Amino acid sequence: MIATLRSLFLVGAMTTASVAGAEATRSILTFDALDGWAADDHGAALSVFLNTCKDLDNPDWQALCRVAQTYDSDAARSFFELFFRPVLIEDGKDALFTGYFEPELDGSKTRTDKFRYPLYKMPPEARATDKWFSRRELLTSGVMSGRGLEIAWVDDPVELFFLQIQGSGRIRLPDGSALRVGYGGANGHPYRSIGAELIRRGALSAHQVSAQMIRAWVRKNPEDGAELLFHNPSYVFFREVTRVAPELGPLGAMNRSVTTMRSIAADPAYTPLGAPVWVEKDGKEPIRRLMIAQDTGSAIKGAQRADIFFGTGDEAGKAAGRLKDPGRMVVLLPIQRAYALLPDEF
Repeated sequence: MIATLRSLFLVGAMTTASVAGAEATRSILTFDALDGWAADDHGAALSVFLNTCKDLDNPDWQALCRVAQTYDSDAARSFFELFFRPVLIEDGKDALFTGYFEPELDGSKTRTDKFRYPLYKMPPEARATDKWFSRRELLTSGVMSGRGLEIAWVDDPVELFFLQIQGSGRIRLPDGSALRVGYGGANGHPYRSIGAELIRRGALSAHQVSAQMIRAWVRKNPEDGAELLFHNPSYVFFREVTRVAPELGPLGAMNRSVTTMRSIAADPAYTPLGAPVWVEKDGKEPIRRLMIAQDTGSAIKGAQRADIFFGTGDEAGKAAGRLKDPGRMVVLLPIQRAYALLPDEF
């Protein structure tokens, strides 16, 4: 791959290409142009990259994965600088970083007076259609009743709603054990933001909206809160996850565990799953770190849109829920792929 390098005057050249129907401008940068690059722990990023690179089926990526396995932590920076080039992909929209986490809910494998809100497996007829019942119809019509589709019951419908948004989590059972659940499918309806709906109603202002504020509002207004949750017609089903060790993170879109503060969810229309991504998150607590795109999300759309994985539990949830910051993300692509983006005149 090194033989494919071109003269340094090419760095910074730009090209425009159609990605998933949208015009995207791509600029090849130098590593010196990445703010904070030299100070990062590249060994930690290499370890996370190795967790999913074996699953990439493109020859360019397969070759890089084999080479990556010959590098140790101390030489990780050299690996990335030798075999990748930073590519800034822009689609005209401002960059936005948010956070996600693995929730922990209290629950039971049997229904009780306390634990009465079910997590459902996906019914077979829902898999056979593009769009099934809406959230309201699914939860009020009785279509799910008496079919043995319940995985567990939890004590809080608001926490269950946010568990569906996250797509995976852990249920703490009364005997002290835990049940891990992952995304098992959806009803095919588009996601609608209840935070945006609260702003529209005048119940919260834009700067007030966060997961914590939404939880508080729904609990303070139980009847209106229950109706608010129906505003989002999308409904996520779950499956029990048994093959992931407790100390590892939940499974991402690549069916591998994601890593706290090293994995992101990105839009695969612009960022290849498994690719390293240099994150420059601004805001109150800036982040300059090499992360790996190992997940996706229904709300993660755009070339400069990413969701950072913050870990498991309440503290991770608080940190993730506060995050809504600008910045820049730069995808590291194999050298041949990066320079193939250049206009022919170069």
